[in-house]
Amino acid sequence: MMQALVIGASGGIGAALCDALAARGAQVTRLSRRADGLDITSEASVAEHLGALTGPFDMVLVATGALEIGANGPEKSLRQLSAEALSAQFALNAIGPALVLKHALPLLARDRRAVFCALSARVGSIGDNRAGGWYSYRTAKAALNQLIHSGAIELARSHKDAICVALHPGTVATPFTEKYLGRHPAVPPPEAADRILGVLDGLTPADTGGFYDWAGKVVPW
Repeated sequence: MMQALVIGASGGIGAALCDALAARGAQVTRLSRRADGLDITSEASVAEHLGALTGPFDMVLVATGALEIGANGPEKSLRQLSAEALSAQFALNAIGPALVLKHALPLLARDRRAVFCALSARVGSIGDNRAGGWYSYRTAKAALNQLIHSGAIELARSHKDAICVALHPGTVATPFTEKYLGRHPAVPPPEAADRILGVLDGLTPADTGGFYDWAGKVVPW
């Protein structure tokens, strides 16, 4: 039976991923701040919660993140930029998933295919940035992409069948995106979850370290 670990399991996409994996017959371990007190911005919390697990896991999915943290939303101009907002975004959207990767490393299966996937965002792409703005969120996601890429290189040395990737899930209809949808079409979380798992199904160890979108296309760094 496939063993899966979902970090951020109480969120819209995280919960949908848990349901989709369970429907496939996987045994799903769910961790979240809301239900379990996991704070991915605290290494002590990450170490405690992941250290209590035994594994091995065939899949670890990090479905955490936020566009708004406290009173700070995405910036429209440099005038709105603040050290506080930058620090908060990096803590949640870059440092947190990196800490999960660090402490999930011993839990990943070594003798078979294993997947580590952190949900990123297309706006974290430097090459695809034509609109500017959203400084804190964009740069935190760009940092996450680099952390995943570097982590994949190290992971391949000890887990030859591992796949470690960043994935843009598309625009998903959740409270996370509700205020920023505008005219952009959004898909419900169950559909997004199926798309994400479909992309991961199609990846091989040769694809590790990549940045992909919900359709399986490579997103430029």
